[in-house]
Amino acid sequence: MRLTGYITLLLLSIGVAGYAIYAYGFMPLGALVHPEMRANFNAHPVGIYAHVFGASVAMALGPFQFSTRFRAKYLNVHRWFGRLYLGIGVLIGGAAGLFMAHYAFGGLPAKLGFGGLALAWLYTGVQAYRAIRAGDVTTHRRWMVRNFALTFAAVMLRIYLPASYAAGIDGNVSYPIIAWLCWVPNLIVAEYCFNRSRVATV
Repeated sequence: MRLTGYITLLLLSIGVAGYAIYAYGFMPLGALVHPEMRANFNAHPVGIYAHVFGASVAMALGPFQFSTRFRAKYLNVHRWFGRLYLGIGVLIGGAAGLFMAHYAFGGLPAKLGFGGLALAWLYTGVQAYRAIRAGDVTTHRRWMVRNFALTFAAVMLRIYLPASYAAGIDGNVSYPIIAWLCWVPNLIVAEYCFNRSRVATV
């Protein structure tokens, strides 16, 4: 990854994690979301707080795991960050996200979209963990790229939502689409990069 791309990734990830901590740690629950979403959040505060907490840990730690210099210089820190990323970020954040997907605003399409995201996030996390436990670093990295592509859905969600509002699109129309748009293209890009690197090495 080029330096400019990495810095952009780092700033967006840290920015969204900071926003989530501020919005859910220092403001009334659901203060910045649609009233129907706010009602669901207040009905299930443990679920939403667990999801936000876990996802914020993953967003804050994830970018550091992809820095070659960081891994080389601080290998033990990299390993502990990985444990926290998977054990708290993905496991807690993903399980809570799967629970909260059942109550997602936007009807069945949004519920399926966010539910699919949570399941894919958990699955890729398990595969990344299994690979590193087996000593397969290359496969571990590929699953971690896929996993962080799904983590990055939190950033894309916060790009697409304001853009849809600015375009005057009704939230009942845009939100179910964004529930899929925030993560499916991320995985497609990750797979494209994998395939391109395979071709380049042939």
